[in-house]
Amino acid sequence: MLKDLILMFVVSLILFICVLVGIAFLTLLERKVLGYIQIRKGPNKVGFLGLIQPFSDAIKLFTKEQTYPLMSNFNLYYFSPVVNLFLALFLWICVPFITVNLSFNLSLLFFLCISSLSVYTIMLAGWSSNSNYSLLGSLRSVAQTISYEVSLALILLSFLFMILSLSMIDFIKFQEYIWFLFIMFPLCLMWLVSSLAETNRTPFDFAEGESELVSGFNVEYSSGGFAMIFLAEYGNILFMSLLCCFLFLGSNLLSYIFFLKVGLVVFFWLWVRGTLPRFRYDKLMYLAWKSYLPVSLNYLMFYFSLKLSIIIYFI
Repeated sequence: MLKDLILMFVVSLILFICVLVGIAFLTLLERKVLGYIQIRKGPNKVGFLGLIQPFSDAIKLFTKEQTYPLMSNFNLYYFSPVVNLFLALFLWICVPFITVNLSFNLSLLFFLCISSLSVYTIMLAGWSSNSNYSLLGSLRSVAQTISYEVSLALILLSFLFMILSLSMIDFIKFQEYIWFLFIMFPLCLMWLVSSLAETNRTPFDFAEGESELVSGFNVEYSSGGFAMIFLAEYGNILFMSLLCCFLFLGSNLLSYIFFLKVGLVVFFWLWVRGTLPRFRYDKLMYLAWKSYLPVSLNYLMFYFSLKLSIIIYFI
């Protein structure tokens, strides 16, 4: 038992390190993609084609001076980014490894629980800074995340009715012959847009709207605190891309094509950032409550009745 626990701990540690390295190169990919979208080169000086750029950025960020606002609530201000990064990495535990790591039956329930918790860290990060800009940023972020989590959970429920399980591994079994992308095309598009809103990305990046809020909830952070918030955001992007592939792109983990699909979905995230302008805040809320919520509820009833009729037919 003890050896099993040690092995799980070591494997989880290796997973976290690999995720952090993946995030580092994701930032490089983003800067390259945005560079070519804007007809320029992007980072190409540090190392061959700028390959060492993410590591030099990390060293620069973590060695800069750490500032603390005089009126901030110090403990919360200090620990919010740490907990934020911890939750973003902890999410990766629910990825089903066919080998040794934690593979549990309720992995999607675990995902919903942990992703809901990350709202609190952003809220406390903005509030504890005791700055008007960061408070506004955190309030926007909380309102946005909560609004989209409702429709996100309902869309996810439609997928879960199709497989009648809460385990990610079952998505691999059910998509052996046809991807859910073809069966549930509108829901897949809605899931993608909701994921963009969930990860605070363009065109829904109101929590850090530079044009009106300086830098939103992380405006008072510098050095390691800012780097941790940054890492958490990109870790969530990587995870949501992986989840998109699991849900509707035929998720065979044993195939290298699966990882190519994850790369393409990540590229979509970056492409959207380079293409679309920021949405208006009230329109974002209307989109969540007046469009996505009723549509996802209707689809939920439709797929529930479809699954029920299939089960009755086979009985």
